[in-house]
Amino acid sequence: MNGINMKKIVLFAMGLVASATALAQDKIEATIEADFVSKYIWRGLDCGDISIQPTLGIGYKGWSLSAWGNVGFKSEDAKEIDLTASYTTGGLTIGVIDYWFDTPEKRYFYYNAHSTSHVFEAFATYDFGLLSAAWYTNFAGNDGQNKNGKRAYSSYFEVNAPFKLATCEWEGTLGVVPYATTYYDTSGFAVTKVALKASKDIKITDSFSVPIFAQVIANPCSQKAYFVFGFTLRP
Repeated sequence: MNGINMKKIVLFAMGLVASATALAQDKIEATIEADFVSKYIWRGLDCGDISIQPTLGIGYKGWSLSAWGNVGFKSEDAKEIDLTASYTTGGLTIGVIDYWFDTPEKRYFYYNAHSTSHVFEAFATYDFGLLSAAWYTNFAGNDGQNKNGKRAYSSYFEVNAPFKLATCEWEGTLGVVPYATTYYDTSGFAVTKVALKASKDIKITDSFSVPIFAQVIANPCSQKAYFVFGFTLRP
């Protein structure tokens, strides 16, 4: 997911921040679900092909802890485990994410600053209602380098605008990397994600439905585009 061999995702996927917000309840809430996706695209970066992405989370009065993973069907796809701790109050969510990939170092409990497979990221998001905005910055671990060969404190900024059309829920996304970093393979300010996503619940029985989604994603920086389809299973 990153400069190492990046996939990262959103977490999101990107989904991490959304899950954290959903967990901000007045009683203890648990989340158990899994996404099945035709391709793993994270912040406009190609991180693998067909994948299973499970989520396990718990939240209480705005505080939440969640674990998210990615396992690709291809043996060469990176394996990933992301841990997120966050707090939500009103429209504001702040938190920290520990990303781990099985490359370059396959040991999970290995934190050498120059060769660990962990990346630590702080984030803040705000939901304005008509749209939401999020800022992410790496502060430790296997971050990328800037043009001077020093830690880049790689950052990413994203704006999302949800809306309803016909029988689907839609969301438009614009994501940018503000400055040069090998983590996102950018030489300066770059637009890395322009996306449009549609989702809908497919009713299977009176008590069970399956959310499906499709997303068109373009990365103007890398000059690539993707079409992703997926569905979510939850109890």
